[in-house]
Amino acid sequence: MIPNDTIVALATPSGAGAIAVIRLSGKDAIAIASLVFQSVSGKDITLQKTHTLHLGHIVDGSKVIDQVLLSLFRGTNSYTGENTVEISCHGSTYIQQQIIQLLLRKGCRMAQPGEFTLRSFLNGKMDLSQAEAVADLIASDNEASHQIAMQQMRGGFSNEIAKLREELLNFASLIELELDFAEEDVEFADRTQFHDLLNRIEFVLKRLIDSFAVGNVIKNGIPVAIVGEPNVGKSTLLNALLNEERAIVSDIAGTTRDTIEDELVIDGIGFRFIDTAGIRETQDHVESIGIKKTFEKIELAQVILYLVDGSQFAANGQLDTFINEIGKIQNQYPQKSLIVIVNKKDVISPDTLTQINNRLNKYQEELLTVNRTLSTIFISAKNKEGVDDLKNQLLSFVNTGALRNNETIVTNTRHYDSLLKALEEIQKVQWGLQSGLSADLMAIDIRQALFYFGEITGQVTNDELLGNIFANFCIGK
Repeated sequence: MIPNDTIVALATPSGAGAIAVIRLSGKDAIAIASLVFQSVSGKDITLQKTHTLHLGHIVDGSKVIDQVLLSLFRGTNSYTGENTVEISCHGSTYIQQQIIQLLLRKGCRMAQPGEFTLRSFLNGKMDLSQAEAVADLIASDNEASHQIAMQQMRGGFSNEIAKLREELLNFASLIELELDFAEEDVEFADRTQFHDLLNRIEFVLKRLIDSFAVGNVIKNGIPVAIVGEPNVGKSTLLNALLNEERAIVSDIAGTTRDTIEDELVIDGIGFRFIDTAGIRETQDHVESIGIKKTFEKIELAQVILYLVDGSQFAANGQLDTFINEIGKIQNQYPQKSLIVIVNKKDVISPDTLTQINNRLNKYQEELLTVNRTLSTIFISAKNKEGVDDLKNQLLSFVNTGALRNNETIVTNTRHYDSLLKALEEIQKVQWGLQSGLSADLMAIDIRQALFYFGEITGQVTNDELLGNIFANFCIGK
């Protein structure tokens, strides 16, 4: 049911600023605004055209609260699809509250989180996936997440789903029609064309499902854990990556006793770096807590930067120990991307550097025999040498080809879940078609696939789902 009362909320961030925008939406929005607004030209705003601006004052009886600029949008020409008024006032928190309280007394109700966008969805101004993209756009903090949200808000994802659903619905109608003529044993749906359609839908669904791996990291950022023994330069590396003194650096082992996190955007992709406590045997209770947290952060990370002090490798025995440690990490975290970083290359002797290179090359050859690889980078964190190479290596873990080619990328967990379920139903229909299953049994799976398609765009929904989605919005949107 579409609500018909009039809601009001602050559309700009709370707090003092140069200006603030107060938004009203509902059947009586313009009428209520006219009760408190006096145009400097004496115009009656209830008689004015949509998409017009009016300078005037907000008044409470004889009391003038502020001089404002009022924007007027009528009916379907507004964001919500209903009468909408936006009042641009001075950004004093006192003025904001005075105007909102005045509008509440005149008949408005305070808007719930996301209620303006909810009304836009209910009034058919956008589908559900586009509405969710509004929240993603507001939350976007890098170029890549902004680009994906904009594409989805413009209907890129929902258009693709809607087209598949329409084609499947047409065949479903023919299948259902066959059920009405079951005794005549006739086929209205061309089975060859239906088979081709199912294959095409399966291909698109798999592509969208696979894109979630990229979309999820673009939207939420990629957690990267910097690990290694004490005093190998982990905090220095974090500072070099961020180009600021974020972590305390000293020659005393165990200086970092808690995890330090900060974010960096590299070529439009967000990375969340976690500087961890050095891993070693210790009797220090506080340091041991920090080491425990290190392993917890490694579990949460998608990429592990294993940092070592290359200047300590003076003999092959130490190099073999180093290689064994790498192997342990790879075996313990086989699903995580690992980059081995040999630090302090500025003080490594040429002979030692050659030894390290030769041993790592030999180890990489051994890994190839079991279809595994290893990324190795030599750096001087203190002098910021090799940091750009590390950034390029991190970017290589993110397949941004789809982003550059403007392909549809799925970032929403709800969409991902519905796509998986839709794919499962499509594969059931494919199996039924190949097995000569009766039309009535295939129709059940087709209806279920259509249901999951409809869940994504909001053609199939319920109050609980809408409540969960829009509860995460900011109030003024």
